[in-house]
Amino acid sequence: MDKTFDMFWETEVPENELIISRTDLKGIITYVNETFARISGYKPEELIGKPHNIIRHPDMPKSIFKELWEAIKQGKTWRGYVKNLRRDKGYYWVYAEISGVYKDGQLVEYKSMRSPVSKEKKKEMQNLYDKMREEEGGDVRVVMYLPKKVYDKIEELSQEWDISGEEVLERLLNHFKT
Repeated sequence: MDKTFDMFWETEVPENELIISRTDLKGIITYVNETFARISGYKPEELIGKPHNIIRHPDMPKSIFKELWEAIKQGKTWRGYVKNLRRDKGYYWVYAEISGVYKDGQLVEYKSMRSPVSKEKKKEMQNLYDKMREEEGGDVRVVMYLPKKVYDKIEELSQEWDISGEEVLERLLNHFKT
């Protein structure tokens, strides 16, 4: 198990900067600006050619991306709040505007411009997205404190079985169900 808790560290998007990217029609990144790379913790060359969902945070409800794809495939601009995952497993919030790029009337790619989000809006959206994920039957975010020896045992089993800590807990719970 990863002993660091970088997932709790937020990177603030500077007020005077935009995060910009472009993808092909399948969502593969074709361009990122330096701000995107810096805020996400990647080098531009690590992002180009990768699916844009490389930065998808597990706190995001699946229905948001379903709505996003439906809108942009219909030629509409999608606007909304997104919590993104950094390379170091930290996160950052953005207000995104995603739309098609057309050449000679043909949709050729998608562009996304993202800007900062206020602290109040982040709290509002986190609460909403937590509720949406729960209603969708998705993962539920839990933070808990364990005795050190319990944590160490989960870590030991995780390494021994070559699975994540979550999978260790799931196996143990399934064992006690039978």
